[in-house]
Amino acid sequence: MSDQNQYVPPKVWKWEQPSGGAFASINRPVAGATHEKPLPVGEHPFQLYSMGTPNGVKVTAMFEELLALGHKDAEYDAWLIRIGDGDQFGSGFVEVNPNSKIPALMDHSTTPPTRVFESGAILLYLAERFGELLPAAHVTRTETLNWLFWQMGSAPFLGGGFGHFYAYAPEKLEYPIDRYAMETKRQLDVLDRRLAENRYLAGDTYTIADIANWPWYGQLVLGRLYDAGEFLQVEEYPHVLRWAREVDARPAVRRGRMVNRTFGEPEMQLHERHAAGDFETQTQDKLDPEQ
Repeated sequence: MSDQNQYVPPKVWKWEQPSGGAFASINRPVAGATHEKPLPVGEHPFQLYSMGTPNGVKVTAMFEELLALGHKDAEYDAWLIRIGDGDQFGSGFVEVNPNSKIPALMDHSTTPPTRVFESGAILLYLAERFGELLPAAHVTRTETLNWLFWQMGSAPFLGGGFGHFYAYAPEKLEYPIDRYAMETKRQLDVLDRRLAENRYLAGDTYTIADIANWPWYGQLVLGRLYDAGEFLQVEEYPHVLRWAREVDARPAVRRGRMVNRTFGEPEMQLHERHAAGDFETQTQDKLDPEQ
């Protein structure tokens, strides 16, 4: 890069123009609500406000796994928050999550109702609430939490780093794409080495660690994120691919991918979910694992 094109940061940064890219209209340097908008509340104790992004899929897959395990009181209402339209900046949503990020959950089975935000916190909250998908044994519980929080710390480099600069930034820049591609491949190698020796991330048991990691890394290697499979040479990670396909085939995960989804084939979308019967028209042969 020539000196005349090199950006020199000012002594004091000021927000003087939109950041550009796919999400420029909702990016801003301040928090808080931009408009008054109460959140809807359905009939079930659990009220989920989300969208079918990878972070959103974590929680809908978790709820569907709990229901599949027979926990009828895990029934939930899922309300679509259209982040591209700025729904996350409505006053009601900000009351549930002051960080204005999906997913956000209200548990009305407690007095007063309990708010839970951050996807990892929601997974942990539900696992402890129902006593499922988080092993009780000290070693495997700790290993589950290791990989849960690994995902929380690592995925921003994949999404906000690689995904942004590779797929969403207003122009392609070599340095950030190279930097975050390198980090994404390193993370895939971390997972591949772990999964070479273990069926799931915490060992032999499927846990919230898998539920947290799969929507990002599983869908990445399955070709569903950023159209970057060839660029990242995902076939170099056979153990991640094996794990990704196994988790992808779980009926609860396939259902969870549909909830609050607004893209893809219409039969793979369920914009809002308010009862298990919402899936009745979604027959098993329509749940195409390639979507």
